[in-house]
Parts: sequence; structure tokens; C-alpha cells
Amino acid sequence: MKETRIIPEEATISECGKNMNYEIVIGLEIHAVLSTKTKLFCSCSTEFGKEPNTHCCPVCTGMPGALPVLNRKAVELAVKAGLAANCSIAAYSWLERKHYFYPDLPKAYQISQYKLPICSNGHLIIEPGGKTRKVGIIRIQLEEDAGKLIHKENGDFTLIDYNRCGIPLIEIVTGPDLRSSEEVKAFFEKMKLLLQYTGVSDCKMQEGHLRADINLSVRPLGQEEPGVKTEIKNLNSLSSIVKAVESEAERQISIIESGGIVEREARQWNEEKSTSFPMRNKEDVYDYRYSPESDLCPVVVDKKWLEKIKASIPEL
Repeated sequence: MKETRIIPEEATISECGKNMNYEIVIGLEIHAVLSTKTKLFCSCSTEFGKEPNTHCCPVCTGMPGALPVLNRKAVELAVKAGLAANCSIAAYSWLERKHYFYPDLPKAYQISQYKLPICSNGHLIIEPGGKTRKVGIIRIQLEEDAGKLIHKENGDFTLIDYNRCGIPLIEIVTGPDLRSSEEVKAFFEKMKLLLQYTGVSDCKMQEGHLRADINLSVRPLGQEEPGVKTEIKNLNSLSSIVKAVESEAERQISIIESGGIVEREARQWNEEKSTSFPMRNKEDVYDYRYSPESDLCPVVVDKKWLEKIKASIPEL
């Protein structure tokens, strides 16, 4: 007797066949450049496309003794994004040092948020394929961008442009609530629309103003224990995001079905080959050694300021 295989109601065409015995679990980290004229902690311009290393100062290049000053407009835009995404807004939050060592981060730490983000516990409702789905947003945090590495084709050396250092970002972190590339596409498109409509970000993906990291794992249907998660970094087009989800799901399923073990790692997407390749082992939270940013005061959003920001949001 031929075995009858039941396709779950939520499965899409792309998930049938080889994928039908597995559940894909996806969370997103979306980075959006805020629409400010100056950087997050200094008065350098955020204008895109200028000569390398011309929009820099001792603050954004991490010179000893340089002190940051928080951009008030960036805080307002972060709060506006949180309100549009149904988040709770923290009356009191702080910025932290996230330590990691890359050549495009001259301070050897990034000023970001983790323990007390400015926005948390939000959600968006999406309707992929006419089905309603609620996607949780764990937090929206303020942070600064790093510089840009320019790898020469001959591989002999790498150039660094620090113009992007200190550009104000929000990072939008979803729960592991997405189950397909269609749902990822629907969520990303809705978030992009909200950010543009509210004036939080221009979302120019061709300029790197909206990027996504994909956290993805697979597990057998019915299994509660999560699979091993990988992260695909810095995807800057919707088509790349969709292809990366489908490619990584297939890659992990192939490894599992062949008896292998999925490695916990960060991966880079190759658009020309439509595949990803390993970058490094994935860090844990404790690897970043978060600590309060001692050069900045806590961020306080009082009721009067919050109501003023709410009033500036157009009807959604």
C-alpha cells in the first residue's frame, strides 16, 4: 500500500516535496538607517555616496578621549517605529557597549542596546496567501552602524571607509514566528512600508539603508525542540531574502537527511551563485560582553514627549 503523506495546511508549494516533513523556523533582524541629517553621536553628515573617509570625526572613528552625544531626533524616530509596530515604549532605557573586534569598527565595540531597549513586545499582523498571522517583535533597539570594508579583486588588501561609522540605526528583532519565505516576504514588505510611511527611514536598499539578517533552523514536524540555527547576514534586496530562506532551508534539510549535523554559524549570501557560504562561528550573547555605555546618560522618554511623538504619526 502506498504511503499517504499529509501536507500541513500552512505549507506552501515551495515547502512541499522534500521539505514537507520539516518545519522551517525563521526569525528576522532588520536594520534600518534612520532619516537624520547627522550621525547618532556626533554632528558628521549622514549623506550617502561621498568620498571615502570625508564624513568622519574623532567621535565616529573612536579616537581616545572623544565623547559621544546622543542625537535626539534618532530617539524620536526609534520611538515612532515602535509605536507603529505596536511596541511598549520604555520610559527609561540605556545604551550599551557590544564588544567585538572587526576592522570596520574602530572602537572595538558598537554602541547598541540589549537589556533595556527603547521598544519591546510589539507585533505586526501579516496576511500571506490570505491567511492572517501575528508575528511578534521582541525589541526595537537603537544602535550605530559600522564602517564599510572594500575588498579588492586581487585579494591583496582591503580598504576601509569610515563614513558609515556612527550612522543611526534601529534593529528590529522578531520572534521565531515565521515559517516560510512567503511569510518572510510579507513581513518584510509590511515593515518597510511602515518605516517609509511614518518617515522613520527612506529604506533605500540600494544604499544599504534597509538590510536583513535571517536566523533559520529546521526541525521534523511535531518536534518542539528547536533545530540548530544559522544566520545569513546583510541581505539588501527582497529577492535575495526570499532566495536565501529557501536555499538555507534546503541546505539544512539535506544535511539532516544525509545524517550530518548542521553547524551553528554565520553565513554570507552570494547573489550570483544563489547560495551561502560560512563566515564564522556564531557568537553567543555572552561573547559580546555587554556593559552600560559609561559616556552616555540613560534615555528617558517622559509622557509629554511620548504624546508629542504619537501625535506626529499619520493615520496607519
